[in-house]
Amino acid sequence: MQLFLAKQDDKIVGRIAGIKNELHNLHHNDNVGFFGFFECVDNQTVANLLFDAVKKWLSEKGLDKMRGPANPSSNDEYGMLIEGFNDQPRILMPYNPEYYLKLCENYGFKKAKDLNAFKLETDKVLSSEKLKRVAELARQRSGLKIYQLDMKKFDAELDKVKYVYNKAWAPNWGFVPMTEAEIDAMAKDLKVLVEPSLVLFGEINEKLVGFALVLLDYNFIFKKMNGRLLPFGIFKLLTQKKTIPWARILTLGIIPEYQKRGLDAVFYYEIVKRAADLNLFLGEASWVLEDNDMMNRGLEVMNAEPYKKYRIYEIPI
Repeated sequence: MQLFLAKQDDKIVGRIAGIKNELHNLHHNDNVGFFGFFECVDNQTVANLLFDAVKKWLSEKGLDKMRGPANPSSNDEYGMLIEGFNDQPRILMPYNPEYYLKLCENYGFKKAKDLNAFKLETDKVLSSEKLKRVAELARQRSGLKIYQLDMKKFDAELDKVKYVYNKAWAPNWGFVPMTEAEIDAMAKDLKVLVEPSLVLFGEINEKLVGFALVLLDYNFIFKKMNGRLLPFGIFKLLTQKKTIPWARILTLGIIPEYQKRGLDAVFYYEIVKRAADLNLFLGEASWVLEDNDMMNRGLEVMNAEPYKKYRIYEIPI
């Protein structure tokens, strides 16, 4: 990774990172580089200089396309918001001013892929008779058993995540395999925020087949803290947790040989029931590839509303 700053009259007016992701290119047999962590004033000249700097750096690395934003990969904050600017971002989702689209497209970037975010209302989801039927039928046919995270066995539970994650998402566009070290680091960061009843595993005949991670949207509390964790931020984090109205479904994965059996419907129904028990009225499922027809159709069955869209841009080098 290479970092760049843009300055004007000794004032920082922009930043960007150039990223060479060996795991991505190895997994996809590709030769693409990435830009990420892009922030810029509303000035096309400044944006062009930043994009040029990354393009030159990626070219020197022998890469032939520039794609992004990735902060720094699809396992992190990914994509540029292009629809849904009137709402605050959910936890671990990106946000950007609307003029960023103009800066990218005027430079010559074209759409590589769009990512959807869906809004779920627990009452509407639980009232979907079709979802109930599909979930119950899939549960009966498969024998799927769902259980929640056991915090007392956190390390052992984390091994299950490692088993499912890279298997379940491997076929997806833009997927980057996570190393054990990356999963360990992410788990360490999220452990204090996890609500165990919203971290679910699924087994069939004692074989692990799926995993779902749902987080309370702590952005509602972080916003009140104005970015200050100390000295009272930790106290607010712990005491105001029950005031959070939203949750975000970060990941829901089924290993490939068990996909297309309706197991995702069982997971979704279980997630929303548990969310309702926690007095969570709203949720976001994000992000979902625009051409992941199975997931998009499944969310529509749940009466979910597509309400935000993110774009991955690309340009030849």
